[in-house]
Amino acid sequence: MNILAVGPHPDDIEFGCAPVLIKEVMRGTRVKMLVLTRGEAGSSGTPEGREQEARAAAKISGADIDFLDFGGDCHLEYRPENAIRIAQEIRKERPDIVLAPNPAENQHPDHVVVARLVRDACRLARYAGLTELRSVPAHKIGSLLFYNITAHLARVPDLMIDVSDVAEKWEAAMRCHTSQIASKSYLDLQMTAARSLGLMMGTELAIGLTSSDPICVSDLSVIAKSAREF
Repeated sequence: MNILAVGPHPDDIEFGCAPVLIKEVMRGTRVKMLVLTRGEAGSSGTPEGREQEARAAAKISGADIDFLDFGGDCHLEYRPENAIRIAQEIRKERPDIVLAPNPAENQHPDHVVVARLVRDACRLARYAGLTELRSVPAHKIGSLLFYNITAHLARVPDLMIDVSDVAEKWEAAMRCHTSQIASKSYLDLQMTAARSLGLMMGTELAIGLTSSDPICVSDLSVIAKSAREF
């Protein structure tokens, strides 16, 4: 399988869904991380340093990583040309699954903007007649899933994944972002959220994802269980 994970800032993918990506890499899935800023407006760290932190984390996760310039941290704009640019990346990478930040309001505005841009880009990537994208063949993804970063504002997740077996690697990936975890307790926040979902699922740690559209299955036998521990 082929997965594209999009993050607004250099640490968002690692904090939000890295253990899911790590598990997929271990299964032989190709994972690409696409980061749209270098954290230029951050209170801690430098853009150059934060990029290097993200590259180190990607190496631990086993994922490829690229950075795109969308005007810098806190300057991301919800505009058609930006969605088209992400759609071009989707056409180039041809993912089965795309992961993006949860679109819930009342969090970092870049998270919300990127969620909306990626949602639109997934549609635009399949429109073969779009003039700006004619140089790359159209591509239809299988699923768009949203992950939580630091604002766990989503409804009960549509999908919960047991990530207990990759806890050490996930923590190591997050710890690469030394400039960020030194300023706030991001690591504790993410681990606490994962433990809470794990309790619901009956495991040590779990990551919750929400789906942009209904999830389709071939038959009921692929549904292993529901979160009914409480």
